[in-house]
Amino acid sequence: MIILNQILNIIVKKALFFVIVISQVVFVSCKKKTNTLGLNSIDGNEILNGTVVDTFSLTTYTEIADSIITSTISTGLLGSYNDPEFGTVHASIFTQLRLSSTSPNFGDVNTITIDSLVLGLKYEGSYGTLNDQTFEVYELSDTMDLGTYYYSFSDKSITNQNLIVPSKATLTPNPISDIYIDTVAKSAQLRLHLDTNLAKVFINEAANNSATYASNETFSNFFKGLKINVNNGAQSEGDGAILYFALNDPDSKLTIYYKQAGVKKTFDFLINSSSAKFNQVLVDNSGHNIDNVINNIGLGQTTFYSQALKSRAVIEIPGLLDLPKNTIVHQAILSLPVQTNLNYDIGSEVSVATKLEKSTSLYNIGSGVFNETEGVFELDLKSYVQSILTDERYPVTIDGTNLDLLIEGTKIYVYPKFFNSSANRIIFNGSSTLNTQKPKLIIKYTEF
Repeated sequence: MIILNQILNIIVKKALFFVIVISQVVFVSCKKKTNTLGLNSIDGNEILNGTVVDTFSLTTYTEIADSIITSTISTGLLGSYNDPEFGTVHASIFTQLRLSSTSPNFGDVNTITIDSLVLGLKYEGSYGTLNDQTFEVYELSDTMDLGTYYYSFSDKSITNQNLIVPSKATLTPNPISDIYIDTVAKSAQLRLHLDTNLAKVFINEAANNSATYASNETFSNFFKGLKINVNNGAQSEGDGAILYFALNDPDSKLTIYYKQAGVKKTFDFLINSSSAKFNQVLVDNSGHNIDNVINNIGLGQTTFYSQALKSRAVIEIPGLLDLPKNTIVHQAILSLPVQTNLNYDIGSEVSVATKLEKSTSLYNIGSGVFNETEGVFELDLKSYVQSILTDERYPVTIDGTNLDLLIEGTKIYVYPKFFNSSANRIIFNGSSTLNTQKPKLIIKYTEF
């Protein structure tokens, strides 16, 4: 009997051990994230024991970005500043006005008293230092068209008269605090007071030539739009800001405040999605290191740059072509350390693009996120690297022709996420930087 009990205990212990082992295997299997691509030809242990490469040679530099379209966005950029690292930036807004209602009836113009004419622009934010800025507003003498692309360098002719009331031209921007208009609280706005004679022109035209207000098209022929500008003269390094405005917001408009026979009234001219508009943004990097890097690729190995509406950072990784073609890429992370400045936001994300063969435009391949703890942008290049190794083709249309194109070379472009609607700029450490952190690409892969 004793012997039988001993045998049973041994059997039970072995069974329990077998159950524990099986449960551990199942538990590990549930936690493990598997990449199903190529699993039929690769043993699972080989994936776990894949190759890690972190010795890629990176060539880094900066390229000018040509022909940046600014007429397809709803954020207005206005102001100027002097960046100690990037030079000067000057932004102006060109926009049409749209009627809040057609065929307005202002009644007897002889009973009308104009109180004010105010151009309100709802803030979305700012970039730089909020010093005083001197604003200007001009009437356009050239037409604009909603179906036309306008660029950061585009321009439109204007009349000679600055419409701003001189005593109210210089203001301290305040993108944070709410304002009150006739006791009603409104989100932060820039309020530019214009010459009331323009309001009289609008009202008299409605009374004498009603056809002008029959449609937005006829009104735009009469009044072609506005250029909103700043005239700050020379600014010291670190002074000034670019102001961001929500142009399609209902609070962004030109308003006539008037009394008719003593009764307060208003009439609005709107800026909205039906208004042709664009930002003119003039960037001057001359005299700064970024200009040297743009003109001399070799200098980008120490420091390289990207600036919204002006330039993109470029990283070439020729070593990718040396990876085995029969490779499954499990991870490819490019870390790009940056230099920060409290006054100049680098943003939380960057866009990442490459070029395809036979195409002159960039092809977006993802984004990168800023890791505040490490002070680096981290770019997931797994799909990009895999595409190079497998000769994947991408469908694009060029001049009306549908093509399937390969990635051209091993060059990627990195730039602020809101490249055509912000003033963000980034300073990256190059491979030969004197700083501790250097850019690095780490790839984990398995051959099959």
